[in-house]
Amino acid sequence: MAPAVGTDLGYTPPDGGWGWMVVLGAFISMGFSYAFSKAITVFYKEIQEFFGASYSEIAWISSLLLACMYAGGPVSSILVNKYGSRPVVMFGGLLSGIGMILATFSTSIIQLYICVGVIAGFGFSMNLQPSVIVVGKYFLKKRPMANGLAMAGSPVILSTLAPLNQFLFDKYGWRGSFLILGALILNCCVAGAIFRPIGPMTSKNKKDKDTSIQDKDPEKVKMSLVEPVKAATTETKEKESCIARFNKVLDLTLFKHRGFLIYLIGNVLMFIAFYAPIVFLAPYGKHLGVDEYSAAFLLSILAIVDMIARPATGMIANTKWIRPRVQYFFSFSVTFNGFCHLMCPLATSYTGLVVYSVFFGLGFGMVCALLFETLMDLVGAKRFSSAVGLVTIVECVPLLLGPPIGGAIVDTFGDYRYMFFECGAIMVFAGLFLFVGNFYNYRMLRKEAELENQKKDIEMKDGAGLKKHDSDQVSSDEKVKIGSEGPPVKHDSEKCEDVNGSGHQG
Repeated sequence: MAPAVGTDLGYTPPDGGWGWMVVLGAFISMGFSYAFSKAITVFYKEIQEFFGASYSEIAWISSLLLACMYAGGPVSSILVNKYGSRPVVMFGGLLSGIGMILATFSTSIIQLYICVGVIAGFGFSMNLQPSVIVVGKYFLKKRPMANGLAMAGSPVILSTLAPLNQFLFDKYGWRGSFLILGALILNCCVAGAIFRPIGPMTSKNKKDKDTSIQDKDPEKVKMSLVEPVKAATTETKEKESCIARFNKVLDLTLFKHRGFLIYLIGNVLMFIAFYAPIVFLAPYGKHLGVDEYSAAFLLSILAIVDMIARPATGMIANTKWIRPRVQYFFSFSVTFNGFCHLMCPLATSYTGLVVYSVFFGLGFGMVCALLFETLMDLVGAKRFSSAVGLVTIVECVPLLLGPPIGGAIVDTFGDYRYMFFECGAIMVFAGLFLFVGNFYNYRMLRKEAELENQKKDIEMKDGAGLKKHDSDQVSSDEKVKIGSEGPPVKHDSEKCEDVNGSGHQG
């Protein structure tokens, strides 16, 4: 069982109040960030025919979008640490909207890579990480539930965008659709405005408090004059080390954290196969002879189940039985997801694809609801922004390569089934790795805790023994001192002399 991670933010999160409005803002911004790369797959077949591209080439659009969304994580984390979540999300919404609007003027697949993949993808990275971070600042006890509700934005928006995109394409083509989608994404700016800053104490209040203390105690006035000098000296020393300065904005010491490394390795394996099945779900349906609207509706079915699974998973993870073992719950979710992909090739009709979409949506929702909760459980809220930045920049590599690898398999074999087999096998392996790694980590944490308790007990016993020895020594010294200071013992002859001065009694 993992030790409970308390709050290390310097204040107690409200666990409600305006925090629920923050969850609503995160619901919108994270929803667009995650859902968009899946929703635009509805246009892929038509864009592929328009530009004469292969399956692998068209898959690079989603790959670049996801890779840039994750690669921008460290930049986003640094900006959040410096300016807060609100301005970063508003800038991200503006940038991703501009990227989609520029994509309407693309005349080659390369220009789509740049506009949709790079510009819009980097904008989505400004939406994603700050939204996850700010929810963790408003919630502690109800954090798994809040994360689950915020992450539910992706399936809700996906279930809306998938059929909407098909409707827009029929009315305006893919260029007009991209223009309208760019305008919709600008709503992320409104969502970012909801992210009211929260912290231990504002600088103004802190300054007033320090002034009142100094007025009461003159000694504090002297200390206040000395402290700036000490602070300046410390700051000078910190500037001498580039690594120390960089660790202030992005904590690289996390790479020495055993639980973090297990999480990172497992997620890198998982993300190789995480998004490819979604990218190729609608095209697979069309390949089996399903009409365009029915193929797009598969994504809506997946999203509806995902929408229910995320908050439900968050509530389950928040229970007293699951929360201490949330890492195992996450491992199970990844394995279940992979098992669904292994079963997908058995679906050769539309009914089979609907059943697959239901189970895929359930597994996908479970993974997404626990993805950041398990990370915060490992590293704590204070180091979470740095952890998210480091995780996302590493994960961008498998995200970049996963869909094109799946597309290359389809191009090579001319069949989607082998792509689903590949994704399922990788996901199952990643889930088993996380399970074994977390078991090892929990075991080592227990041993380290036991050794620490034994060490404290020994120190307490040694301290008590030393204290008793010192007490005995003090008692002995006091006896000697009392004996030396007391009156001398007199003999009988001396007593007689004291009576009459001659040694005889009267």
